[in-house]
Amino acid sequence: MMVTRAKRRQPSSFVFPIQINISISLDALARKEQIHLYADALLQWNQRMNLTAVTEESEVMERHVEDSLATIPPIQSSYLSHCAASYENLNLVDVGSGAGLPGLILAIACPGWNVTLLESMNKRCVFMEHIVGLTNLSNVQVIRGRAENLGQDLGFREVVLDVYVSAKGHDPQEEVRRAERAIHLMGASILQMCLVESHSPYGQRTAVICLKGGRTPRKYPRDPGTPAKLPL
Repeated sequence: MMVTRAKRRQPSSFVFPIQINISISLDALARKEQIHLYADALLQWNQRMNLTAVTEESEVMERHVEDSLATIPPIQSSYLSHCAASYENLNLVDVGSGAGLPGLILAIACPGWNVTLLESMNKRCVFMEHIVGLTNLSNVQVIRGRAENLGQDLGFREVVLDVYVSAKGHDPQEEVRRAERAIHLMGASILQMCLVESHSPYGQRTAVICLKGGRTPRKYPRDPGTPAKLPL
């Protein structure tokens, strides 16, 4: 899917993508305000902890917020075509959420989605919890932990994942080729690779979308550190 790159927008003219179906209403204004609360807090907290390399609100809007929102259409279309008749009530896990990107932005834009933010660093979890309270998000859960451990939790294992979306650079073909065997071992397959607009130097990124069609063998995920030593 080719997406034409839009002109850069300043924060004062920031709008949600048309695919999210948010009309010009009080709800849209409230979500816009939540986005700006996030951006302000990110820059403030970034002065005392390493959350992002950007230092201006316009950069936050372009490089973080708009890049996060650009992943919504591929998620929606993939879910509709292969999983269910509606994408209004998805369960989504943002693995390695860091500063809450893209998970917090998706939770604001799509209030019907239940978003779990998984992050191993406590200080980042504290920041995300602060944002959840600041923006009054009721559809977000912050979990401190690693994917290797959460994947063995019966409350999450084989329950949440139907579609896996990985945001990559503009030319990820070689990386995807190397990962294909591991993807199949996990009971998944590569569904498609979609180009999405981005404020990266290349003007676009790639959303690699995988479909979970079978069960993952019980021995996976392996203990932290093992995949680096013994890649599949």
